[in-house]
Amino acid sequence: MVSFTVAPLPGQSDFGAVVSGLTPESLDDPATRQALYDLWIDKGVIVFKGLTGLETQLKLSAIFGEPEEPPLLRGVNQKRSHQIIADVEYDPEDGDVYEINGELIGGYLPWHFDSAYNAEINRGGVLRPHVLPRRGGKTGFIDQIAAYDWLPEELKAEIEGVNVIYAFATDSTEVKFGEKPDRCVHLSSRMLRAATHPSLKHRAIHPLVYTQAETGRKVLNISPWHAVGIEGREGDPEADALLHKVIDLSIRPERAYFHDWQPDDMVLWDNWRMMHSARGVPNGEERRMGRTNIGGDYSLGRWENPGAAAGEAAPATM
Repeated sequence: MVSFTVAPLPGQSDFGAVVSGLTPESLDDPATRQALYDLWIDKGVIVFKGLTGLETQLKLSAIFGEPEEPPLLRGVNQKRSHQIIADVEYDPEDGDVYEINGELIGGYLPWHFDSAYNAEINRGGVLRPHVLPRRGGKTGFIDQIAAYDWLPEELKAEIEGVNVIYAFATDSTEVKFGEKPDRCVHLSSRMLRAATHPSLKHRAIHPLVYTQAETGRKVLNISPWHAVGIEGREGDPEADALLHKVIDLSIRPERAYFHDWQPDDMVLWDNWRMMHSARGVPNGEERRMGRTNIGGDYSLGRWENPGAAAGEAAPATM
């Protein structure tokens, strides 16, 4: 018998689940591990309540794949909480700051799936809070299986077989598709370092629609933050209008779940299926999180330049 309870995400019936009742010891039980994996494939994102600590996070992550060191951190002499953990931080002294609707917001990231600008896409991640702000700091999730189902049938037919070009965008005010902040106030040294990573000189290509292997369900595979255009039609106004239409339909607020973090939360998401977004904090607040990067690749992406060097994987963004 599995030793946990499952409830829907608050306010969201199309995807996701809240799991409670687990203990670190119960994560060793084979039946529990299989049930959690099956739930993840079914629901896409899971909020775990009542789990804390680094070792528990690592044990939980290993149920869903092999946790791996974030690519940008390999071989880097940089202080961090653990070799396998990516420290996801907004530091008021050196953080990305944007003006959004008249307010200065730190640590904002637009809708995306991780590593769209790479040929390979990591399997997922588990995020755990270290320091939470007094206000803000929510993480948003949109299910791209549900997003595909929401599309009109004629639009589904129009995007079948379409591929999208991606490139890393450092300044979110300069993105071509999806949400844009009103003004960039400051870019962190971390973001500026990421922009110099060798892999970012290449562009990647991914299908706009693919089929989830385990269930046969169609996935709308779009990452607005780093999208450049449709392969073979880059700069074509009609092609850009098609992408705008698909993205605007998929990121409507009612499509999303926004997680309001508590100290004993961990959140797992399937990066082959979920878009996510960091909604940011009021400038001056602090937010520090730790994330495991679950390895794997869905094997459908490729470099635009066939000569792009293997192994030049760019950093995951959180």
